[in-house]
Amino acid sequence: MSAPPHPPTDPPPINTGVSGLSEISRYARVDTSQYRTLRAFTPGPYTVILAATREVPKRLQNPKRRTIGIRVPDNAIVRTLLAELGEPIMSSTLLLPGSDIPMSDPQEIKQRLEHDVDLVIDGGPGGLEPSSVIDLSGVAPTVVRRGKGDVTPFE
Repeated sequence: MSAPPHPPTDPPPINTGVSGLSEISRYARVDTSQYRTLRAFTPGPYTVILAATREVPKRLQNPKRRTIGIRVPDNAIVRTLLAELGEPIMSSTLLLPGSDIPMSDPQEIKQRLEHDVDLVIDGGPGGLEPSSVIDLSGVAPTVVRRGKGDVTPFE
């Protein structure tokens, strides 16, 4: 079974990177079942969609469903940044207009975007496979996008 694509009016969520489970409840409403799922699959290559709290600005929510994409990353650099900042990091895949493949090489990113961004952190080339996106906001988990994380437990 393949994951349904996002309808054109329902773009993938902006990824809200948080440092751990304790921070998720500030930005998303999480029940006991969802918490167990999060505890089992984070940190890792999953973005989960949950109902947003009032703390989340409307521009970061899905406008129709009032949900937010949350990720507890397993990348050491990102986890260090999250710990030092004490705040979430908003991110998305770096897919430039006219390109079908996301940028993942820090040197290429610097060459192409150094005048458009304040900083490029070179942690080595990233992977091309995106995180798996699992919607936990409904009655049962739904696979929104197959990616790096194993989606078998959610099917």
